[in-house]
Amino acid sequence: MSFRYTSRGLRLQRVVGLQSRLHGPRPTANTPWQTCRGVASTPTAEKVLFPGALNSEFTHSMEFIQPSQAKAIPTYRVMNQYGEIIDREVGVETTDEEALALYKNMVILSIMDLLMFEAQRQGRLSFYMVSAGEEGIAIGSASALTPGDVIFCQYRETGVYLQRGFTLSSFMNQLFANAKDNGLGRNMPVHYGSKELNIHTISSTLATQIPHAAGAAYALKMQNMQNPDTDPRVAVCYFGEGAASEGDFHAALNIAATRQVPCLFICRNNGYAISTPTSDQYRGDGIASRGAGYGIATLRVDGNDIFAVRHATKEARRLALQDGGQPVLIEMMAYRVGHHSTSDDSFAYRQRVEVEDWKRRDNPLTRLRKWLEGKALWDEDKEKALRSSTRKDVLAAFEQAEKESKPSIRNAFEGVWAELTDEQRAHVEELRDILMRYPKEYDLEGFEGGIGGLDELLASKKK
Repeated sequence: MSFRYTSRGLRLQRVVGLQSRLHGPRPTANTPWQTCRGVASTPTAEKVLFPGALNSEFTHSMEFIQPSQAKAIPTYRVMNQYGEIIDREVGVETTDEEALALYKNMVILSIMDLLMFEAQRQGRLSFYMVSAGEEGIAIGSASALTPGDVIFCQYRETGVYLQRGFTLSSFMNQLFANAKDNGLGRNMPVHYGSKELNIHTISSTLATQIPHAAGAAYALKMQNMQNPDTDPRVAVCYFGEGAASEGDFHAALNIAATRQVPCLFICRNNGYAISTPTSDQYRGDGIASRGAGYGIATLRVDGNDIFAVRHATKEARRLALQDGGQPVLIEMMAYRVGHHSTSDDSFAYRQRVEVEDWKRRDNPLTRLRKWLEGKALWDEDKEKALRSSTRKDVLAAFEQAEKESKPSIRNAFEGVWAELTDEQRAHVEELRDILMRYPKEYDLEGFEGGIGGLDELLASKKK
């Protein structure tokens, strides 16, 4: 490499060289509409050569694109609502044993949701969110991923955690924010996280996980290139159609597309963003139509069909790792049967008959159960036994977690800096002073170590 003698030119070339060493060569475009020719348009050209819209054909007929007149993007399914396989030659691409395990996890999820919802209404939990109507999306997609894939959830992906091995005790410990909680009591309920399962901790702020996933996927792309002998990994991001109205969604898809990163964007379109129906959210053809606009491979799937969800996720993961990496968007169609959360009364903005109709007509549990019964793999006796044992297991984990102590107060200060700063030390000392002076107002009996946690913190950081 030769350097120019101007300070500006020397600095520029050094930056370019540094970027090349850090990031490797820029990924080459691999889609036909991104292939650019470095020549201007000729008098006989039949296609546009402007760099902003390559390979668009010229026309003398002016016709505006009218999305309302175009056909809607189709919805992929494998099994109809009666549990019947549509294409018997292809089948479900799932073994009987796998199907039974998936169904059992969906039942566990639905029972845990019901019991935890009731517990919140009793005042034993402060907050909860159910997954009714969306169990097949979370469990089905998670079953098609590998343990090494990095996952970013929104807040209705309890089934993803369950399918990956998050235990009932882990769920309950987080809901109670007790001393055994992975997050040490720092998050509100249903904001799970697991380093061991490669699932980032859920954030309350809507859609922030989407650009995080795009960035993580870029890092995974670099790792996959640097370690070709290891199994390649993808980033997977879950979000609702309401989150797709945030600016973070658009920024994330654009950077993922331009950098060609191995990322699966899975949108749960359940019809409502809290109280806002999709009819008030957008006028386009759902969320899938946006994927094509960003140059991303896109598919719309029937979220009540767990076999379709599994097959779509498997294929999307394969595509995401193809040719060095590319993002894929899957719009999973569902209906949110439950309230948005325990803080919401959905019957204030939708008719009860609408919800009951969906519960009766179609949902992922009944559809899979019909398929299992059609193959003589399931019956009413097995159903009753599973629900009875599951209820006992959930309640046992709940009662045990409820008895555990709260985390040590020191956790309110640790984990921010490697060592306690002078400012933090002052805060700890001030808090300790208040707790000592007003013991009746601040009962520390339920916290692990009581005020001793602050004493240990101050003593361990003294120089």
